[in-house]
Amino acid sequence: MKKIGIIICGRYQSCGGGKCFRALRERAGAFSIYPKDEPVEVVGYSFCGGCPGGNVEYVPEEMINNGAEAIHLATGLVVGYPPCPRIRHFKQFIEKYYDVPVVIGTHPIPLKYLKAHEKLPFWDKTNMEDLAGPLMQEDPQVMEDYN
Repeated sequence: MKKIGIIICGRYQSCGGGKCFRALRERAGAFSIYPKDEPVEVVGYSFCGGCPGGNVEYVPEEMINNGAEAIHLATGLVVGYPPCPRIRHFKQFIEKYYDVPVVIGTHPIPLKYLKAHEKLPFWDKTNMEDLAGPLMQEDPQVMEDYN
């Protein structure tokens, strides 16, 4: 059984996680890296602590103490408005300090958000594909299903 933790953006700290947990069941979005026949357990779910992300320094330790073998930085950090400017730093810090892999994303990017972001002057699709490749390459119908 694979055990994971999920860190969401502080702007969405009251999020119930519906899209993330649905995507985990469906193995959609960033969860597509896990085989459908492999059980996956979420052993921790928290928010970053709000800008500049103070919980990122401490929350991974609790997740790891609960067995987390990977930590997902939620899709809201990628397509929130604005996208989290620290997401790369979070990934680097957690991987180096805690020696655990970090996956960018959880549920598929809702198509309406992707279309809106593509119109923004600061949204660099190539940069985002480099950061969150599986999310950016999701089937458009699946993205629409997550609107």
